[in-house]
Formats: sequence, structure tokens, C-alpha cells
Amino acid sequence: MDGLAQPGRTSFAARVRHWSRALMRGRKPEALPVRLDRRRIYIVPTRAGLGFAVLLATMLVGALNYQNNAALLLTCLLGAALASSMLLTWRELHDLTLRSLHAEHGFCGARLPLHLAFADDRRDRHGLSIATDELEQPCPLTAGASRASVTIAADRRGWMAVPRMRISSTLPFGLFRAWSWITPAQRVLVYPRFLNDAQPPARHDDPAERIAGGDEFAGLRDYHPGDPIRHVAWKASARHGHLLVREFDRAAPGQPLRFDWHALTGIDRETRISRLAGWVCEAYAAAHPWILVLEDQRTFGPASDAGHYHRCLTALAELP
Repeated sequence: MDGLAQPGRTSFAARVRHWSRALMRGRKPEALPVRLDRRRIYIVPTRAGLGFAVLLATMLVGALNYQNNAALLLTCLLGAALASSMLLTWRELHDLTLRSLHAEHGFCGARLPLHLAFADDRRDRHGLSIATDELEQPCPLTAGASRASVTIAADRRGWMAVPRMRISSTLPFGLFRAWSWITPAQRVLVYPRFLNDAQPPARHDDPAERIAGGDEFAGLRDYHPGDPIRHVAWKASARHGHLLVREFDRAAPGQPLRFDWHALTGIDRETRISRLAGWVCEAYAAAHPWILVLEDQRTFGPASDAGHYHRCLTALAELP
């Protein structure tokens, strides 16, 4: 029996999936503006609406059975209110037009702001909600204010298509839920996840970018009258037979930091990209100029402005 019942359940599940796909129209990306006409709006009763319908049916049976005209009139009035509620819920979405949207850049792992501009038809739509994933975000619209903002999840770096949006409403009484789908044909750039787990490597390879007087050991030289005694390298002086002193220097102020792809070894590719992104963010926050060198020898900078910041993060985000 189990062997016979299994194909039946599978067939029923397949029919449910097919039915669900038919409801979830709008998967194909479409250019804006998009208007929600009557053929794009779906509406079903909520759990409260089903309970209310059962209550009305019970009242109707009781009123007819006992021939109670007052109860019958009340049932008819409540039925009319139920029908009106369905119409009002449907009207929350009807003729709603999404004109444009703008997605801001953001980092992988965060939610990116998505700004929506609707056509102003001088109607209040207080019950609108928009969901791009499991998170339902209220987006009430009022006459004269036709803009709303939601957030979308960004789980990987690079160019990402704006996800399909479900616009819904349950106003005025929560007895019905009307919804529709919009899949905008737009993309948004997601910057890499940034890591701040390491300091950028110091530069020792270019003496022209260093000045004397720091605290980093630079080498030995012959003693000159007036040199501090504490800088004398006694052991080295004993080996060479004359006095030697230690020299110290430091990086010259204002010299750009250098974030080189090839200087990072022993870590995987995504960690390397995230660490470079973290250094870029730190340098930009400190207004310190920097140079970014990628694996294909492309070099950005030196600079420290916002344009340089976004160019570097864009290049890191677009790496394969």
C-alpha cells in the first residue's frame, strides 16, 4: 500500500508546486515603470477572514433556523462589510505604479538600502508592505509622498540582481491579504566583506620614503662627535675596532600606504580581498592616502578621496 500511496502524494505535491508557480508570476525581470493592474493582484482570506466567514455562516444558519429577522439582517450587514473589506484590500494595490528605484552600494553581509519611487496618484495606501525575503517591511504611502525605502540582503560580493519584491496589504480589517510581485531589471554592486584583523605591512623597501629620527632600526654608521652615547652599538664596535652607532628612522609623514595583493600570502582568495577592503576602509576613515595594487598589477592611487575609495572597492568587488 505504501508503494501505491507514494506516487499519489508525489503527484499531489507536484500539482501544488505547479499551482504555486502559477501564483508567483513576475519572475522574469521587467523594466520600470511597472503598474499593478487587476491581472497582477492576488487576494485570499487570512486566517481571521476564514474565521469570520465561518462565524457568518453559523449566524446565517441560526437566523434561518429560528426565523429571526434581526439576526438575519445583522448577518447580511456583516457579510456586506466582509465584501467591502475585500474590495478595499484589493484597492490598496490596484493602480500602484513603481516608477524607479535606486540601490545604494553596501558591503557583503549587510542589508543594502533600496529607495523606491512610486507614481503619486493622490491616494493614501497606509497598509503597504514590501518583502524581498522573509522580512516584511512596512512602506506606507500618503498622497504627495510617494517614496519608500526598504533593505535587501547581500550575501556575496559583486553585481547582484535586485531581488523580486512582494508588495502586499491586509488593510483595512486584516480579513484578506492582497499581494503582487515585481522583479525589477536592475542590478546593484555589493562591496566585499571587510576584515580588520591585521595591520597593513610597513614599507621598508624605499629609503626615499623614510626620514631619520624614528624608532625603527635602520642600520649602523661610524660614530661622529655629538652622537648620543646610548646609540653606540658596543658589541659591534668591539668587533670592528671603532665606534659604531645605531641609526633609526620612520616613514615620512604623508606618504601613501601601499596595499599590495602580492604582499598577502598564506590566506585564501576571499580573505585576501576582505583584508584589502578592510585596509581601504581604515585608510579612508583616517583620510590617509593609499595605493591599491591588485593581482593583475592594476594600481589605484595614491589618493584619499571618496572617488578613490569607491574605485578601489569596486575593483575588489568585481574580482573573479
